[in-house]
Amino acid sequence: VGLGGTAFGVLVAFCLAAAYAAMGAAWVIYKTEGDLQKKAVRWLRTALVLTALGMAAVSLATPFASPRIFDKWFVWPEMLYLSPLPILSALLFLWLWRQTFHLPKPDDRHSLMPFLTLAAIFALGFAGLAWSFYPFVVPDRLTIWQAASAPESLAIILAGTVVVLPVIIFYSFYAYRVFGGKATDLTYD
Repeated sequence: VGLGGTAFGVLVAFCLAAAYAAMGAAWVIYKTEGDLQKKAVRWLRTALVLTALGMAAVSLATPFASPRIFDKWFVWPEMLYLSPLPILSALLFLWLWRQTFHLPKPDDRHSLMPFLTLAAIFALGFAGLAWSFYPFVVPDRLTIWQAASAPESLAIILAGTVVVLPVIIFYSFYAYRVFGGKATDLTYD
């Protein structure tokens, strides 16, 4: 790995923090108005550049992690099937970058769009990583079936999920309903 691997790890870590900052800024754009919303647009613009850099670095390095991953991305016809992932990601990045120069819009229209666009970009990125590594969890060493727990353990986890997941969904829906909407100035009028 050496110094190059360390530098790559630091770059990815820095850009990952920027990706979280971009998501946070996009959420602040949606939840606020006025000066804070304008600041969040500037934060998003800055974080978006670093996020794109990080995704590009990972996307360019991943095919070279193993010959199997390289073949998934650069051998015909898989290349044709997977090409929409990076193309759509790049188009969404460019569209969002352009939109940051037009935000906030009158009547706060489309304030949720930056958040949804970033979510779509990240979903495309994770889809690309998942496809690159599948069926391996550790590239070329450990498959998902080798990493899976015993069926008995998975049955216990499933039973817990059946109980806990509806509670989490209900609470999330409730919290969204209670705390939904814009954050406004506190007044006692």
